[in-house]
Amino acid sequence: MSKRRVVVTGMGCVSPYGIGVEKFWNNLKNGISGIKEHNLAKEKHLVKIAGQVPVDIDIESYIDPKEAKRLDKSIIYALIAAEDAFKDSGLNLEIEDLTRIGAIVSTAAGGLVVVTTGYRDMMDRGFHKCSPFTVPMMIANMASGKITIKYGLRGPSKAVLSACATGAHSVGDCYRTIQCGDADVMFAGGAESSVCDFGIGAFTSARTLSKSNRPPEEVSRPYDKDRDGFVLSEGGAVLILEEREHAINRGARIYAEITGYGQSSDAYDMVAPDPEGRGAELAIRNCLKEAGRNPEDVDYINMHGTSTHLGDLAESKTVARVFGDKNVNKKLSVSSTKSMVGHMLGAAGSSEAIVAIKTIIDGVVPPTINLVNQDPEVADLDYVPNKSKVKNVDVALSNSFGFGGHNAVLMFEKINN
Repeated sequence: MSKRRVVVTGMGCVSPYGIGVEKFWNNLKNGISGIKEHNLAKEKHLVKIAGQVPVDIDIESYIDPKEAKRLDKSIIYALIAAEDAFKDSGLNLEIEDLTRIGAIVSTAAGGLVVVTTGYRDMMDRGFHKCSPFTVPMMIANMASGKITIKYGLRGPSKAVLSACATGAHSVGDCYRTIQCGDADVMFAGGAESSVCDFGIGAFTSARTLSKSNRPPEEVSRPYDKDRDGFVLSEGGAVLILEEREHAINRGARIYAEITGYGQSSDAYDMVAPDPEGRGAELAIRNCLKEAGRNPEDVDYINMHGTSTHLGDLAESKTVARVFGDKNVNKKLSVSSTKSMVGHMLGAAGSSEAIVAIKTIIDGVVPPTINLVNQDPEVADLDYVPNKSKVKNVDVALSNSFGFGGHNAVLMFEKINN
């Protein structure tokens, strides 16, 4: 039996810019940073900046205030992004077979605020005194669970946990679920809310965050020789994936088609990437192979590009090895939108999938901002420094690589009959 084709018919996003895909995309393509000083106890932190979702977002339009108090923020962001994606898709659940619709919306870290608050309450008041909602608020599968409960979906539902590759793996696994016939429609994506005292402190101790004293909007600087770490961020991004004929038959607007999904493992280190990028290369080549594409067919890659020395170096050299540098491959452009929003962890892969899709729709490649002095150690690619580029994009990749050596690469293509 031939594999079923899968398309994207809806998108939703919560980011440091606020709620909405267009707000997210318009800021990115205009090179506007969403990174600011965080609202935590700055005197207690060495790192004082983050990509925070604005505190004044309109949660009540999406979730009952009483219910919201029983949810971790990562679940709230997932539900908001899912609702916008659902509305965007135009799905009518009254006429759909709900046993054929499911959700894989995941998180890399889960309810850090819930865990730390619950632990503090137990230590201060007694081991039985934390909130009775602590467990459902903290467990990583609850975003998918709440989405299926809200919409009455009875198809496949689970969570994927692969650190910074979580969002991409969630989208890819939803693609596979539809492709092999287990569902016709899937809510796919990731959400994260790790910008808290514990999250900032733990990543600072791991020596992964930038401690730069530059203005916040200038700190995340992938591929620049003065980069010194990534910026922690948060948000949520959900895509509606749909079997192609199902989407056509209901007259859905189709944004793009997913044509490839590559996975691999580094088998190298808990935190550091394989310096030769062998795992990343395998994921890229697996993605190309499934799509039946050659490297020269790819127009744009949304890079993982975290602004760490080892990560940027390994990924850039891997991409140059597979696709050629800009002297060899004059067609390919790459950029890191983490330069503007920081690292959204479990939401990174799905939000960056949206970026890849929007480059196809709008014909605009967003920039890598703060790339002032390109590190001579990174491969010489077209990083689209500081200003977006108008460009026809037919085929786009999105790279995501996670602690533990987890690699996921997604391919999106312009819709053709």
